[in-house]
Amino acid sequence: MSDYSGTENLEVMADAINYNDFLVSLIRKEVKPGELVVDFGAGIGTFSKQVAMSGHAVHCVEPDHRQLDRILALGLPASASLANFENESIDLLYTLNVLEHIENDVEVLEECCQKIKPGGHILIYVPAFNVLYSSMDKSVGHIRRYTRSTLAEKVRLAGFTVVRNEYVDSAGFFASLLFKLFGNDNGTINRRALILYDRYIFPLSRFADFICNKVFGKNVYLIARRP
Repeated sequence: MSDYSGTENLEVMADAINYNDFLVSLIRKEVKPGELVVDFGAGIGTFSKQVAMSGHAVHCVEPDHRQLDRILALGLPASASLANFENESIDLLYTLNVLEHIENDVEVLEECCQKIKPGGHILIYVPAFNVLYSSMDKSVGHIRRYTRSTLAEKVRLAGFTVVRNEYVDSAGFFASLLFKLFGNDNGTINRRALILYDRYIFPLSRFADFICNKVFGKNVYLIARRP
């Protein structure tokens, strides 16, 4: 299973129930009642909607105006940029499969750091290992993939202190490698294959992550704190 961006691809990923539930669980572990949470690069609101249903105040940031309109239609507060937030006002900012699309990722992380309260946190989830870069990455506008060390270095340059840093979805590493070697040239993935992976392989992959999470995986999962 691979990561998507763009409205149509985000709708496809809605079928990845276990994968999406896992990402929401990462957010729920970090947010406390009454905190201001920001979904940076919220897409069509897939994750922010579920976090909000848990009773947390979530504000979405999404520069794509078509996707922004869909978020607003869900009744969630949303804006096109972080400029609408005061410095040191956010308790938790999460960004899921977004930084890989941004050329100046360190500058964006610096802006995030300015907006987060001292003692507040950022949660980042991005695709891992440039060796896995394939037609899928190119088709959805991925500029890069990360390793634990490259992401941690950029986060530190932006002013954060790394709290947790690990690989996720170890089986997905091999699935992505197979797609790179034998997949198509247009970057599309069979919906049925995605659903089969999500239902049967991804849960097993999460168990394997307990052993492999410092070595390899399809994604990097990082939490950092603003000092």
